[in-house]
Amino acid sequence: MDGMAKTSTTTQGLRAAIERSGYYPALVAEAVEAAVGGEPIRSYLVHQETTFDQNEVRRHVTVLVLTGNRFIVSHTDEQAADDTSPTPYATTSTESVKLGRISSIVVSRVVANPEKYKPGTLPREIVLTIGWGAVSRLDLEPAACGDPNCEADHGYTGSSTADDLSLRVSEAGDGPETVRQALAFAQALSEATADSPH
Repeated sequence: MDGMAKTSTTTQGLRAAIERSGYYPALVAEAVEAAVGGEPIRSYLVHQETTFDQNEVRRHVTVLVLTGNRFIVSHTDEQAADDTSPTPYATTSTESVKLGRISSIVVSRVVANPEKYKPGTLPREIVLTIGWGAVSRLDLEPAACGDPNCEADHGYTGSSTADDLSLRVSEAGDGPETVRQALAFAQALSEATADSPH
């Protein structure tokens, strides 16, 4: 298949995945397509999540897109009527990140019965964490020395973690195809950032 046909197929696949999510597909597709522009799509992932907030059920969809030069993240949330709006509404945001800015990609895999694991077996769930420096978490704790009788102030110690996006996908909740797609997207993003100049 030539590059042009693959691009068209990938774009159609992304649109179909957004439609399948059933979550305001026209709104989500328009936001994602505007962010992608005319760039060819190399890989994508569409993930819908339902959460329970007190007595309300809320849906959220995240769309991740990899182009030749950028990583695009789109979030769409629905909101109930509130003080700012007499009717329910949705908010959609997109962020475009140059591949060279991505500093970490972490794929955590949860595998059942690891003693019987065979290469190629699909994990039960994965957590994909991507950092590019927009959001960092700082964990601090009081520093101490080895003397149990010491009462001196040793200041603080801690760590900073890039935590821009964390997405959990499970076979039970999202289906095996979504887990496969998440792994394929993580691999494509990892390969693209390895090739990208920093």
